[in-house]
Amino acid sequence: MADIAFWIVQGPGWLLALYLAIAQMPSAFRYEIGVRMGTQEPAERITPVGVALFWGFALADLVVYVPLLVAGLIGHATAAGWAGLVLGAALGITLYWPIQCLATVYKARGAPGWQLPKERDYWIVLPIIAGWAALALGLLLLIG
Repeated sequence: MADIAFWIVQGPGWLLALYLAIAQMPSAFRYEIGVRMGTQEPAERITPVGVALFWGFALADLVVYVPLLVAGLIGHATAAGWAGLVLGAALGITLYWPIQCLATVYKARGAPGWQLPKERDYWIVLPIIAGWAALALGLLLLIG
């Protein structure tokens, strides 16, 4: 069971970290990069406030979340004594942000200037990420 749990945490964790590094973090430097890549929504669709919200996520991912996730995954893979604390913190963020994002998408629906063209994608991908985070956090607490 411990081997399976290890890969349930590590595999998706590294895929998520890689995705965030490629698709999310560049937007912290220049939001338009993400718009061109198709990983961020243009201001015409979500208003300048929506852009500010999504840029804030990209910046927080750059300076806090992704480094914490990567450090936690490395610590977990090497069985470092501090790994549980660091990875647990990262998994808490991983569970938190999809829920916050979905709540925003739901509450902003129909607001003037808000026309999220790929809303269905949010409702497919973000629950999967949140579900993995909850599972990985549970495994971390149960198995270590």
